[in-house]
Amino acid sequence: MKNILLAGGLSMLGTLVGTKWFIVFLAKRGYGQFIRDDGPQTHAAKKGTPTMGGAVIILAVVLAYFLAHLLTWTHVTVSALLVLWLFAGLGFIGFLDDWTKISKQRSLGLRPKGKLIGQAFVAVTFGIGAMFFHDSHGVAPASPAISFLRDISWLHLPLWLGVIWVILLIAGASNAVNLTDGLDGLAPGAATMVFAAYTLLSLWQFNQWCSNEATARCYTVRDPHDLAVVALALTGACFGFLWWNAKPAKIFLGDTGSLAIGGAVAGLAVLSRTELLLAIIGGLFVIETLSVMIQVSVFKVTHGKRVFKMAPLHHHFELKGWAEITVVIRFWIICGLMVAIGLGIFYTEWVVGQ
Repeated sequence: MKNILLAGGLSMLGTLVGTKWFIVFLAKRGYGQFIRDDGPQTHAAKKGTPTMGGAVIILAVVLAYFLAHLLTWTHVTVSALLVLWLFAGLGFIGFLDDWTKISKQRSLGLRPKGKLIGQAFVAVTFGIGAMFFHDSHGVAPASPAISFLRDISWLHLPLWLGVIWVILLIAGASNAVNLTDGLDGLAPGAATMVFAAYTLLSLWQFNQWCSNEATARCYTVRDPHDLAVVALALTGACFGFLWWNAKPAKIFLGDTGSLAIGGAVAGLAVLSRTELLLAIIGGLFVIETLSVMIQVSVFKVTHGKRVFKMAPLHHHFELKGWAEITVVIRFWIICGLMVAIGLGIFYTEWVVGQ
């Protein structure tokens, strides 16, 4: 338990202190955010705000994880390293995208093809590693079975199809968080709640872990305690970053942060065997993504008609006259409710099964 708390505390301290230094570093060099011309006019004032803040989150989480293990002299696990690889790898792709925007002074970063290839490489290596790194008991970090609260036996896929499923889940989650990151504090605040949920979920799985006590309802997962270490490090880092990202934001996540956070969310869902539950715990991200899908689909089918004033959904409410802070707080409330519902379903399944 010590390394869990250490990781959370160190990562939060890392973003609280490190982000301040990073803001000064970026501001001196004029590395600022570009704003869409078709967005809410109130966002024009944000032009030039430092971006790529996700780099601090990545560094804080990775350092906090290894320092926590060093200070408690405990070994690292394959499961945690896989999540950190997915987190940092997608963050690096996002960093390249952000850097392209800044260096070329434009609102578009990497070409879609290049960005997709980079994301695919990181996701494929994670998926293969998660399926093939078996421990001495023959348990791999991930399973080719699609999971909800546990692996669903009748949805057991061939190994190659299981890897593809994981890749699709990663792509969906990383892009969903990327779409949600459009208002000051929205994505980091929501991510804090989601990662906190996965901390509690992983701790519960550890307490009911088959490796501790093989009972009828124990969880056949891999390294749940160390996944809780990663999850709380992510929670602390996002929470600390909010100090600087809350309205008025002094720095933005950028694709560096949003892609990394989305990847970490997907990684925790895959390795905790709660893939479909992610659609509930991360319900806010799902809603934001669906709003874009609906907007684009209707626009194409009807040749120009729109369901929302603008997508993603948070911009729709801004254009309806809601203040940005009002949208953010109400969306946080929705996220909190979805997290509570998801954890409630997870716990209820265990209680009912006893």
